Amino acid sequence: MKNSEWQEEIKEILKQVSQGKIEVEEALKKLKLFPYLRMKNVCIDTHRVLRKGFAEAIYCPGKTKEQLAAIAKAFAESKTNFLATKAKKQDFEVIKDLIPHAKYHYPARLVTVSFKKVTKKGLIVVISGGVADQPIAEEAAVTAEFLGSRVRRVYDVGVAGLHRLFPFLEDIQKARAIIVVAGMEGALPSLVSGLASAPVVAVPTSVGYGASFNGLAPLLTMLNTCAEGLAVVNIDNGFGAGYFASLINLR
Repeated sequence: MKNSEWQEEIKEILKQVSQGKIEVEEALKKLKLFPYLRMKNVCIDTHRVLRKGFAEAIYCPGKTKEQLAAIAKAFAESKTNFLATKAKKQDFEVIKDLIPHAKYHYPARLVTVSFKKVTKKGLIVVISGGVADQPIAEEAAVTAEFLGSRVRRVYDVGVAGLHRLFPFLEDIQKARAIIVVAGMEGALPSLVSGLASAPVVAVPTSVGYGASFNGLAPLLTMLNTCAEGLAVVNIDNGFGAGYFASLINLR
């Protein structure tokens, strides 16, 4: 369906609501079926916010400056909060040239753009094994905060000195969702899940020596966990963890 065609259908649905022919909830169900805005070489999922509660994120690697600018401009024109992931400084500059209040978050490598204030709710605890895991942990934490979750960071508490985790057990018990980021052997998420009542989202990182195989070893450890209530996202996917934990926390 062309953009002009589904825009006309949206107008017809709104007209039916104004005339009392259909209820608002029925109109909302129909609107969720209109999925995208097509531009040259770019197709934006404009209604993801209706389905998921959050807008589509921009994955920066592999996009030209022109493509990145076109997507950011479309979001800006609709006053939609959005974020860009795995962003380099030059990606940030492209967005900032269009939207001066855009923010770059280092080391999370995220760009966030807010047009509407979001009230933070619930609690997600983000835990990292070591300092080297913190860029991915920050990607998860900033994502969760941007989507509307309160976040508590607990960093550098890996299994080589597990006693460092103990002072934060109260926060872990209060959390509605927990994100655990670890490289090396990847044992920390299983340990945390055994202590917690909330769901745990495990994030393997590519941090480690040769036998960690750039994150494959911790990924397999997490997938083979015997701890209940633990789900695993892909290697270095802090954004995916922050997103998934927010869906849990905000429901």
